[in-house]
Amino acid sequence: MNKIVMKRQLSAEVFELEVEAPLIAKERKAGQFVVLQLGDDFNERIPLTIADADVDKGTITLIVQAVGESTHRLVRLNEGDYIANLLGPLGRPTDVRKYGRVVIVGGGIGVAPAYPIAKAMKDAGNDVRVIIGARNESLLIFEDRMRSIDKDTITVTDDGSKGIKGVVTAPLEELCQNWKPDCVVAIGPAVMMKFCSLTTKKYDVHTLVSLNTIMIDGTGMCGGCRVVVDGKMKFVCVEGPEFDGHLVDWDNLMARQATFRDFEKEHHHKCHIDMQIEEGRA
Repeated sequence: MNKIVMKRQLSAEVFELEVEAPLIAKERKAGQFVVLQLGDDFNERIPLTIADADVDKGTITLIVQAVGESTHRLVRLNEGDYIANLLGPLGRPTDVRKYGRVVIVGGGIGVAPAYPIAKAMKDAGNDVRVIIGARNESLLIFEDRMRSIDKDTITVTDDGSKGIKGVVTAPLEELCQNWKPDCVVAIGPAVMMKFCSLTTKKYDVHTLVSLNTIMIDGTGMCGGCRVVVDGKMKFVCVEGPEFDGHLVDWDNLMARQATFRDFEKEHHHKCHIDMQIEEGRA
């Protein structure tokens, strides 16, 4: 059992949870994730990247976006509640080393897992620039934390409500042209990572992406998280989650991600109604 010691709402459907997990906090490295189960009669496995850790407090930080039934149930837990099962750290850590100049690009909720990588790259002696993006200002997260790493963090919103109006690939291309990075790390929606990879490929910049796929057991047994990289089948949970963005078959990945999209939308709507009924608003 792992106790939730802090809960904070970051945007309409995104929550930050600080959870007691001393062994995971001690062992985790940037880029790794956990798989959790809520317990009782609901044992779906939920994979979440570790956004931060405090070894002294023995806690890890998880960022949760309420999408389906399992994540809606998770964000309805409060400080003092317990998560039944927490497995990790899983996956291969980010290849953190001294590249020289590194650009970190985070989109949407992907800004959270990008943060520990940015921090680790900085600690490794790299000169780090950060770009974060979201659909609008209300959906931006971890901006202050990213600015603690790069005071000139570039903020981009689709509607121009904060920072630059547009998409993250525009400032990324400018940095590739003028700053000439040695490595780019992009984390966010698949379409964003695809176009970041296409942008950096023109400048022959080594690019790492963290793939979000359909994941069930998180240990390589089920095969649900398979992706095609360099023409070969890979399992994200044990061979990733990070891969060379120039080698990923993005069309295959996005087609697989769309498999349960209608089902997710239906459950997302149902969970909203259930929550309103519980709160007496429906």
